[in-house]
Amino acid sequence: MNNYKIFIFCFFNIMLTSCWFDKTKPNIVYMPDMYYSDSYEPYSDPKLNQKKDNIHINIPYFLERKTSSFSPVKNTVPRSASFIYYFITKTKNGYNYSKKITKYPFFRRKNEIKEIMSKGKNLYKINCSICHGENGDGQGLLVKNEKIFGIPNYKDRDITMGSVYYVITYGKNNMGSYASQLNEIERWMVSEYVMSLKNNRINK
Repeated sequence: MNNYKIFIFCFFNIMLTSCWFDKTKPNIVYMPDMYYSDSYEPYSDPKLNQKKDNIHINIPYFLERKTSSFSPVKNTVPRSASFIYYFITKTKNGYNYSKKITKYPFFRRKNEIKEIMSKGKNLYKINCSICHGENGDGQGLLVKNEKIFGIPNYKDRDITMGSVYYVITYGKNNMGSYASQLNEIERWMVSEYVMSLKNNRINK
């Protein structure tokens, strides 16, 4: 009977010492070098990294309840964003400004032009050709089946690469915006391809 009581006593002691109700602060960490990161991970809470092996880590740059990531350097632009995009507003002045943009706005090497055109062509076929036609003549599948009317031929329109980008981004007349389907870079690729259709620069 005494052995049974000792067993029960030991069992409950083990259970109580092994349980810890606050899961964010473990009672025992068996491998602290793996549990606590030596360096700050992007967007992590710096409070989680303040203590390691009972050594306080001073965090002078972080504010309370902020992440460990710093603000972007002033006047820098994300790689995935078009710097020209921020100056083209959804206004008449914005459209007029966009018409002045006649060249692809990003630096590109000669060996990248073919890749840009290829991607632009694929995106055009998926998103645009059903209305505008594969050749940009306004004879897409929906037009041929009389589901939609008034789609112009690119060759007959006074358009530039910037104005095409504007229309893809904001929409114009019966055409809605494709900003949710195409990111900034993809819209410029499609604009490049559209201008190639207009100027007969497509190798068939």
